[in-house]
Amino acid sequence: MAERGGARPNSGRKPKDEENRIRDLMLPYSLDAIQCLANIIVDEKARHNDKISASKIIIEYCYGKPKETVDNNITINDINIKELVKFK
Repeated sequence: MAERGGARPNSGRKPKDEENRIRDLMLPYSLDAIQCLANIIVDEKARHNDKISASKIIIEYCYGKPKETVDNNITINDINIKELVKFK
């Protein structure tokens, strides 16, 4: 059985103490990483895809990822038979 507070064996996740060690090693670079993302956003020569990626990272860390919802309430009237036939 797994120790309390740690990852289960073979769960694919690193043990908590290893996560903490990696976080401690990376912490001094966190402000530089944020500045790098900000520089990409304001760089006039940066590609739009890079600006979008940098913006997305900053927004997700500031506000969290939006919840994904799926509408499963489909009725037979909503189904277009011609559209279904295209996928055969």
